[in-house]
Amino acid sequence: MRGAVSRQHAYGWRGMVLGMATVKITITLERDQVEAIRALVAAGQAANVSGFVKHAVGTALLDAAGWKEMLQEALQETGGPLTNRERAWADALLPPQGRKRGPRKRKAA
Repeated sequence: MRGAVSRQHAYGWRGMVLGMATVKITITLERDQVEAIRALVAAGQAANVSGFVKHAVGTALLDAAGWKEMLQEALQETGGPLTNRERAWADALLPPQGRKRGPRKRKAA
């Protein structure tokens, strides 16, 4: 039967659903991070570099969602959302998002 896929292959070991849309991107990592990931792949502790990074991103997204939920609960327990004064105080302490960290390297022509 054309297109038939085994249950194990269709869902993978960690619950991936067949047909899940993926997008290929380029990321930049520290050399030692890439070497460590490749060592895990070579040792059989990760299927491949892409799968390791995909898992790491998924874990980070769940972690961020958990922090957001904990923050919302803490705010509700302590009087609700931040006031304008509290937000201004926090903004003064935290670096702005999306701030450039120096010049980017240009690609060779």
